[in-house]
Amino acid sequence: MSRGLEPPPEPHDDPASFSAMSTHAAVHDPRNEHVLISVNGEFHRRSEAKISVFDSGYLVGDGVWEGVRLHRGKLAFLDRHLDRLFAGAAAIDLDIGMTRREVADLLYDTVGRNGMDDAVHVRLMITRGDKKTPSQHPSNLAGGPNVVVIAEHKVADPAVAARGVTLHTARTRRPGPDILDQRLNCHSKLHEVIALIEATKAGADEALMLDVNGHVATCNATNFFIVVSGEVWTSTGEYCLNGITRGVVIEICREGGIPVFTRDFELDDVYEAEEAFVTGTFGGLTPVGSVDGRAIGSGELPGPTTARLSRLYAAAVAADVR
Repeated sequence: MSRGLEPPPEPHDDPASFSAMSTHAAVHDPRNEHVLISVNGEFHRRSEAKISVFDSGYLVGDGVWEGVRLHRGKLAFLDRHLDRLFAGAAAIDLDIGMTRREVADLLYDTVGRNGMDDAVHVRLMITRGDKKTPSQHPSNLAGGPNVVVIAEHKVADPAVAARGVTLHTARTRRPGPDILDQRLNCHSKLHEVIALIEATKAGADEALMLDVNGHVATCNATNFFIVVSGEVWTSTGEYCLNGITRGVVIEICREGGIPVFTRDFELDDVYEAEEAFVTGTFGGLTPVGSVDGRAIGSGELPGPTTARLSRLYAAAVAADVR
């Protein structure tokens, strides 16, 4: 369905009016009320799963995490997720205390205990561990890392892909690696939360974020792509999360003969783009309907390139879990 150019939304301050349409919107599943959650290898019911108030992640956002999808009994792109997890842990000098195989076994043990086989989202969180007293200093650690695994039955809300998401360009920018390396999947996400709140108060679903130089970087929780004259563009990657889905999309573009570029580009390029979409482990590819109140392309969602890449991505997931 074609849509005309929409006027920029007026900001509002009522939290109750925040949009529920996001790339992480899921179909309600009552089974999630009874899932077992792994806390340091021990399993607890949802209402009983707890972590200490002295945990490093709670105190200072000190930790790394991964979100993985379970398809047909197999965790998709698990090797890539483990690569990113261990690289991130090494970058912040965090000893996970487990081998890759032990981490994988814990993930599969968690979904197994919950009788899960398909359409499941698994969140793995590893912090530096409990502190003896509230502080940043690692010398105050009281023990080893805390490892939590939450597996939930989660199917992306089909209304999101059908309608697409709307983005608002946030004033909050992505910092450079000299402040906080944006390629890390770490627990320190406050700047992204602030950007998202700004976007929702402006009436959009999620935030588009610029880098320190004013180039388009990424969204608050997903990676951002545009289609220009049949070419697929995304940022250089210096100021955005090293997204697993982002990497797969770049690869399938190259394998499928679709021109793809990781490059600097501006907001004007976004406004004039034929299509835009975002990528993430949970939602896969989600079309973007408008940015800053401006309809992208013809307004037909998904656009032809986005639709083709969505099919290719689904095939890549199926091949990985085969």
